[in-house]
Amino acid sequence: MKYPNLLNRFLTYVKVNTRSDETSTTTPSTQSQVDFATNILIPEMKRVGLENVYYLPSGYAIGTLPANDPSFTRKIGLISHMDTADFNAEGVNPQIIENYDGEVIPLGQSGFNLDPADFASLKKYKGQTLITTDGTTLLGSDDKSGIAEIMTAIEYLSSHPEIKHGEIRVGFGPDEEIGVGADKFDAIDFDVDFAYTVDGGPLGELQFETFSAASAEITFQGRNVHPGTAKGQMINALQLAIDFHNQLPNGDRPELTDGYEGFYHLMNVEGTVEEAKASYIIRDFDTVTFEKRKEFMRSITNKMNEKHGERVHLKLKDQYYNMRQVIEKDMTPINIAKAVMNKLGIKPIIEPIRGGTDGSKISFMGIPTPNIFAGGENMHGRFEYVSLQTMERAVDTIIGIVSYKDE
Repeated sequence: MKYPNLLNRFLTYVKVNTRSDETSTTTPSTQSQVDFATNILIPEMKRVGLENVYYLPSGYAIGTLPANDPSFTRKIGLISHMDTADFNAEGVNPQIIENYDGEVIPLGQSGFNLDPADFASLKKYKGQTLITTDGTTLLGSDDKSGIAEIMTAIEYLSSHPEIKHGEIRVGFGPDEEIGVGADKFDAIDFDVDFAYTVDGGPLGELQFETFSAASAEITFQGRNVHPGTAKGQMINALQLAIDFHNQLPNGDRPELTDGYEGFYHLMNVEGTVEEAKASYIIRDFDTVTFEKRKEFMRSITNKMNEKHGERVHLKLKDQYYNMRQVIEKDMTPINIAKAVMNKLGIKPIIEPIRGGTDGSKISFMGIPTPNIFAGGENMHGRFEYVSLQTMERAVDTIIGIVSYKDE
């Protein structure tokens, strides 16, 4: 096996609960991420050959592999996140399915199965080694696959000095899943020409477009009186929330959109006759349309307030922007990744991310940061799995990128 430590490294990582917590006010949001970085990642970063390894208050573990050939003038960054998504991450007990036969995979004794009839992606992996959950937790391939792949690539480069490369900076960060991990990323300290998040899905993914994103928090103030005498007097805050929602385009919902189509997504609604609250996320790839979506929410708010008085209060907050706005100015990191994948016999899959990555924010901090595949499938739940062979190909791709030299 070319990378003998890859599988065990990945299994070690996923067994540690590093779930983030969006209700937390600390950075990182959970102590388990701090412990994972300081007790597991930083010692291993040193063991695999990284130098000047340190931990920042932002939650990032940083290290450098110095250039071994001065003719490589580019400095390249590699970034993955430590936290896992909002699903049970305690007691992760991975299953290893060698030489997968293409049939149903029972997930431990949980009663759940990975069934090709439900998950067509399984059909691509016949004959490969799959790592799955036992049905009671997520796996954590998002993004501990990326961390394991970066560590393995650095380890290989350190033990094979005949592979020439420039300076490589590595950053493992917190809280990507709750959208705040990169807020405190220190781009000046990281100091690279461009970077890659190793945080994508299946083999060949190469992504430099994300949604632009905003959140909308709406409070509806009602007026409660006895329902028997309510006519002309009661204003039901829950009904205001319903009326607001019904004015949004019916087809602009996540479950009805794909590709480059944006949406409004109602995340939560709660309340009483007296007061109700609704939370939305707004997503679109096009900057003009993104702004129009926010303006449409403002117009609904204004129209309802004209009718009912100042009873609807809208708070909009931009979260991140489409990183294409930055990366398309210089496609060098994309062109390098494409050339490397093609040389390795991997077909680049260049599609927009219907979501965001840490690269969405880091790109706007001055470091263009597209996203490459890490291998995970069905991420964020009990049906998550990853192919060991795809992870190995991700390591190949990382090594190819950092050792790439213009012809």
